[in-house]
Amino acid sequence: MNFHDVRFPTALSFGSVGGPERRTEIISLSNGFEERNSPWAQSRRRYDAGLGMRSLDDLADVMAFFEARHGQLFGFRWKDWTDFKSCAPSNDFDALDQEFGVGDEVTTVFPLIKNYRSGAFSYARQISKPVEGRVAVALGGDEMEEGLHYSLDLSRGEVTFFDPPGMGAPLSAGFEFDVPVRFDADRIEASSGGFAAGEIPSVPVVEVRV
Repeated sequence: MNFHDVRFPTALSFGSVGGPERRTEIISLSNGFEERNSPWAQSRRRYDAGLGMRSLDDLADVMAFFEARHGQLFGFRWKDWTDFKSCAPSNDFDALDQEFGVGDEVTTVFPLIKNYRSGAFSYARQISKPVEGRVAVALGGDEMEEGLHYSLDLSRGEVTFFDPPGMGAPLSAGFEFDVPVRFDADRIEASSGGFAAGEIPSVPVVEVRV
């Protein structure tokens, strides 16, 4: 896949707006009831990077980043300031934050997962772009050491244990992560005069599957 493992400037993504979207197909029946289905198993996130720009220098930085990605051609990392940790945004992550698997004495590779819970319902989101140096993994409640007990694929968000975890052993992790995205347009329209007058160009960004 065309992907550059670089992060959009975090100072600019801080002021952006966006979040998850779903696709729901709704059929209204003649009796007034509805049938609702979704072709998407996973949500998809969208953002507008333009709202984070506050000066012409910021605009120049975005233009340079856009050109280096060849518009929509190459994906990149994006920090979603509203959702970038395995825990609440105000807390520090911990190796016990998120359960992402259970040992079976055979499997050694497990994808990182963030679980979103509300009441009796939950949604498991696969984390494909963890941040280097910001991941802690535990096996059976005991924190493991990267390089000694496991390796971490930062490009796929997969933890590989050197020895298969024992039967029923819970796997958990705490982490920070980025969202894999691309620009959702092949052009940026902006002018210095318009920018000075408060006209901020729209720079749409959309999540991609990796």
